[in-house]
Amino acid sequence: MFIGHFGVGLAAKPIAPRISLGTLFLAGQFIDLLWPTLLLLKLESVEIVAGATKLIPLEFVHYPISHSLLAVAGWSLLFAGVVFAVCRSAKAALVCCALVLSHWFLDALTHKPDLLLIPGGATKIGLGLWNHPAFEISLEVAIFAAGVYLYHRTTEATSRVGAVAFWSLVALLGFIYAGNIFGPAPPSEALVAWTSQAQWLLIVWGYWVDRYRRVRSGI
Repeated sequence: MFIGHFGVGLAAKPIAPRISLGTLFLAGQFIDLLWPTLLLLKLESVEIVAGATKLIPLEFVHYPISHSLLAVAGWSLLFAGVVFAVCRSAKAALVCCALVLSHWFLDALTHKPDLLLIPGGATKIGLGLWNHPAFEISLEVAIFAAGVYLYHRTTEATSRVGAVAFWSLVALLGFIYAGNIFGPAPPSEALVAWTSQAQWLLIVWGYWVDRYRRVRSGI
């Protein structure tokens, strides 16, 4: 899942309107930002395998630090602790904690059984919607569309920049998702890792969007 995670971040804005969209994106995508770093450090591994699933040609061989449920729970608590230390808001910390944790459960819908419950464990989880393209695409687009609607309903642009920045971000995310689904397989595992690191630009973009938008009155 890709835009679904960003959709959840957008959808969290009405719950925590004072948290920047950049922070909400960072929480929702945290373990997928951690994962490519661990790939580059050779602590986790992925292989490009044609037909691994009908949508994604990746075999997630080993990623217990970033994607086992127990590890993600730990990352969510750590992330929440940092947010609370910075913001002194229990609500902000709780929302961010839930966003980090939500990533694993959304991945469990799309991945084939390759998500561990605990590092070193034998049980692997995954509903495998990547092998059912119509269902996966419909679900992910619906989550993203709901997030866009909720964020837009909650905020308003303070200048033309706020409108252009937001809608160009929406368009870019849609373009990247289409490329992931319909584009060619990546040529190397290293390129997968470096391309995934580029998601940090989307986090920065989220902060930029929120800088030129404000919460609508009455919310």
